[in-house]
Formats: sequence, C-alpha cells, structure tokens
Amino acid sequence: MLSIDCSGTHTHREIFQQPAMWRKTYNRILDKKEEISSFLSTYYNDEVTIIFTGAGTSSFIGNILIYMLPKYNIYNIKSVPTTDITTHPSAIFQKNKKYMLVSLARSGNSPESIAAVDSANSICGDHIAHIFITCNANGKLAKKAQNKNSLSLVLPSETDDKGLAMTSSFTSMLLASILIFDIEHIEAKKNGIDILSEKARSMLTDHTGKIEEIAAYEFERAVFLGSGEKKGIAEECHLKLQELTDGKVICQFDSFLGFRHGPKAVLNEKTLLVYLFSEDEKVFQYERDLVIQINQQAKPIAQVYVAQKKQQIMDIEFDMEMIPGIQIQTEYDAILYVLIGQMLGMLKSMIFDLDPDNPSVNGKISRVVEGVIIY
Repeated sequence: MLSIDCSGTHTHREIFQQPAMWRKTYNRILDKKEEISSFLSTYYNDEVTIIFTGAGTSSFIGNILIYMLPKYNIYNIKSVPTTDITTHPSAIFQKNKKYMLVSLARSGNSPESIAAVDSANSICGDHIAHIFITCNANGKLAKKAQNKNSLSLVLPSETDDKGLAMTSSFTSMLLASILIFDIEHIEAKKNGIDILSEKARSMLTDHTGKIEEIAAYEFERAVFLGSGEKKGIAEECHLKLQELTDGKVICQFDSFLGFRHGPKAVLNEKTLLVYLFSEDEKVFQYERDLVIQINQQAKPIAQVYVAQKKQQIMDIEFDMEMIPGIQIQTEYDAILYVLIGQMLGMLKSMIFDLDPDNPSVNGKISRVVEGVIIY
C-alpha cells in the first residue's frame, strides 16, 4: 500500500491499467490478424528493410525490437527516430531499395511523425510500405493510412495516456509490434499474454512499497543499465524518471559493458544505480563483473537490481525478483522491467511535490511536442 497517494492522477491509473491494456491489445491485434497477415505477405520479404520510428519514448520501442524480433526470424531491422529522419532522410533511405516504415506514436500528432512519412515517400516512391501503430484514432498519423501500401493499427483508446509521460501507450505499442511480426502464431500467444499480465499485476502490488523506499533516497542522479533489449528498456526508464521529476534527477542509461567506457564517470555518492539483469547466464556473467567492480570502487547512494530470479550478489541494497510464485517465463517478460522506471518516476515526482501528470513547472516539455517547424 502506498503511503504516497498518487491515486488521483492519470499517471497512476495509466501505470496500473497496463495488465488490462495488454490483454486488450492482444485482442485488438488478434481481430486484425487477417488484415495484418495479408499486408505483410504483400509488402514484406527478405529484401525489405524494416525501420521502426518514433519520437522520444516511441523511438525507444525500435531500440528494443531490434533485439527481440530476430527470434521470429526478422533480421533486417533498423531503429531510427523520426527526429533524425526529418533532418537527414537521405542518410536513411535509398532510392530503389525496399522499406517498411513502422511509425509508432501515442497521439500521432507530433510534426516529425508526419514529416518522416512524407520524407520517406518522397525518396522511396512505390518502394515503401507503412504500418502506423498509434493510440489515437483521431490523430494525424492514423488518418494518413489512405493508400493500399499503408496499414493503420489503433490500439485501445485507454492507452492514449492523458498524463505527460507515456506509460501504457509505450508498453502496449511494444507488445503490439511483437505480435504483429509473429502474426501467424497469435492464437497460441494468449496464454503468454495472460501470464505476462498477471506478473505485472503482482509486481505492481508486491513491489510498490520497495520502490517507494527507493524513491525516498535523496539521489540527484540515476543510471539504468541493461543488455540487449533491456538496454532499450533502460533507455525508457531513464527518461521516465528524468521527465517525471522535471529534471531534478539527471538520468543516464547504458549497457553493462558500455558503461565502463567513459559513462561510469557519472557515479558519485548521490547516484542511484538500477541494474536490469539478463536471464541469459552468459550475458549475466558480464553484468555481474561490472557490479563487483563498482562495489570495489566508489559506491553510489543505493543499488537496485531487477531479475527473473534472485541473484546472490553482495552489497546491493534492493532486489526485485520477478514474482517468485510465477515461474513460467514468457517471450514478453522484458516489458515488465519498465515498471520500475515508471513507478520510480511517479513516486519521486510526488516526493518533489510535483504533479506527475504535468511535472514540467515551466512548461519546458509537454504531452505533444511544441515549437517544431517543418522545413
């Protein structure tokens, strides 16, 4: 039970609704199976490069998928933000090469979302197909799917988060993307989605007190570390905490191996370190070695690890084991790791006496980006 009362905020509701939204997202994609399958069979083959794109949080989805989709034999993948496509489209697309641009957006109204699609069409002509995954049926991006080479998939309306920070929109679009690119097996995935949702519900219930205790530490910096797809999750966690605290906590993310190569300089006695451990034993060996090294040097204010199972590592103050009572792993479990970033951000926002739904006191950031002029 939270002693910090966030229950009246959109952000709290949107974090805690995620298990239900994942089930709804699964059903939405299942209902669209025939349409999705037909579209992919027409426009996707091994010659096609899939580019996932979005701005901010939406762009991180592609950074996760490039590590997750190869298990479904999808290899020719790139992740490029709309903000990069808008300024440098000719560095991304080549004429006469085939592409599938998967645009991800909560509102679908960011100027760069539309500019990226227009730039891609201008360069590629008939050699590009589009999938638009959004949470807003009335957004400009959803309405842009008017040609036969475009497929619009609008997720349940509740995922169009009203709070500034993307929470259920992020995880639902990530899940939808995984389901879409293994669409032929979607019926067999229902049990996995149910298990994932139950794990999330249990995590949000069982670990909230521990996350609140972590949030109470007087840290000024936070670093999230992850390997492979969990590096993308770490990227999302770092943004959640930074934006929900209005920049009062400066955050970084990196891979465990990459952190040694300069970024480790950020560590001091006011830094919170969050480790998103891999379930792959070989990968975990690299991760464990870094933790041991850090604890032999200057220690941060606190350390937290999130893992599928309990790890015997000395000197870590907080462990968050993935639901001991639910031993079955699913192919989507990486999604669960983002919950700590969401919850930590919301709770730290309240500790700073901010409004999690609109934490930017001076309006530096907004729910839909402002001030962008497309040239």
